[in-house]
Amino acid sequence: MNIAFFDSKAYTRDAFQQRNRDGYRLQFFEAKLNRDTVELARGYEAVCVFVNDDLSAPVVEALAELGVGLVALRCAGYNNVDLKACEARGISVAHVPSYSPHAVAEHALALMLTLNRRIHRANVRVRDGNFSLDGLVGFDMYGKTVGIIGAGKIGQCLIPPLRGLGCRVLVADKFPKPDLARQLDFEYAELDSLFQQADIISLHAPLIPETRHLVNDQAIAKMKTGVMIINTSRGGLIRTKSLIDGLKSGKIGSAGLDVYEEETAYFFEDYSDLIISDDVLARLLTFNNVLVTSHQAFLTREALANIADTTYDNLGEYQAGKRGHELSHGICSRCT
Repeated sequence: MNIAFFDSKAYTRDAFQQRNRDGYRLQFFEAKLNRDTVELARGYEAVCVFVNDDLSAPVVEALAELGVGLVALRCAGYNNVDLKACEARGISVAHVPSYSPHAVAEHALALMLTLNRRIHRANVRVRDGNFSLDGLVGFDMYGKTVGIIGAGKIGQCLIPPLRGLGCRVLVADKFPKPDLARQLDFEYAELDSLFQQADIISLHAPLIPETRHLVNDQAIAKMKTGVMIINTSRGGLIRTKSLIDGLKSGKIGSAGLDVYEEETAYFFEDYSDLIISDDVLARLLTFNNVLVTSHQAFLTREALANIADTTYDNLGEYQAGKRGHELSHGICSRCT
């Protein structure tokens, strides 16, 4: 089977080449998949794509005309895929529902601890010969209330280390599981109650219409003054202009963002010699109490290996004749 990889980096190539035990023919393109690059998929039976590739209806139409039968996502999210267009053109879609929830949960915790103790600022200071401690006062995590929005596999992985630090954990989830709450020792709460009580809020919900801009002006108004907000899920969960207003007013004490709602043009690329023309992103980067990482929460050796293995499983099932919902990790508009 011939497979075209889009938006591929060195770590993508290394992981997939090392795990390619079935001898698939792989072609790696650095370009993202979009209307301008879709012609690169000519001659390939499957395309393997990532979070910032464009699989809107026009791109899907072009893929179908080129003979592509499978879109293999090497990520969990699929909000960048027009599933109805894929179904209409007979293109199967499969994703990687779980690669390493521990990797993302650990990154969320790292953002919390770094922001709280100002590690990012302290590191820059001492490298410049400044050993002053002014402005670096944090707080004890012990006894603080952390609100987790979305208790899927990642949210669940974050709870034990937080409880180990002595935090009280509140969870807002569409499908409460009382047995899980007893097992992991946390409390369920309605979203408004979580906003009102949490010292730290960590987002782990999927990006769907009802969660887009979950954190907005109205939500922020309900939060504690000085709240810390962490997002390692999807950028669109936060209305960024509302976040900036909250930071400017002091209502939001700090923010750790591994994702950004308009990240497609910047994340995963080197712009160090260029000007960032996105005024909203540029403004975010001026705050010393905001820590932005470039969608790297997934980036561990274990996660990359799991992504490759699950993707190859999806490809193997497709090659064996399974299509659409027959695929173990297949996605369709009717089952999401």
